[in-house]
Amino acid sequence: MRRIQVGLSQERLADSLGVTFQQVQKYEKGANRITMSRMRIVSQVLGVPMAYFTEGAPGEEAAGMGGGFGEARQSEFASELFLSPEGVALARAFASIEDPKVRRRVVDLVTTLADGQRKE
Repeated sequence: MRRIQVGLSQERLADSLGVTFQQVQKYEKGANRITMSRMRIVSQVLGVPMAYFTEGAPGEEAAGMGGGFGEARQSEFASELFLSPEGVALARAFASIEDPKVRRRVVDLVTTLADGQRKE
């Protein structure tokens, strides 16, 4: 999600890591593990602390790191969103809207469409 937020392509991130963009795809989907040294590079490239990548991870609540059921579910929604090309396109387009009123109208539109689909 953060890579998309900052407008960084998988290819550019891969170049920073010294791997192929296919390897970055595998990291993002969870198909391959990533070493801590590479995670450190990713955090630097994306401008976030290492803890950013573990927020909402299992075991945080037990360790006193906060995060309730609602926050975990919100994280699941975000993950689901970025697993589809449509979700990525929607997020990119939404992030490019600067006017808060227009953003609110987009959210209202999508909510109305989703509600209408549930009623059918």
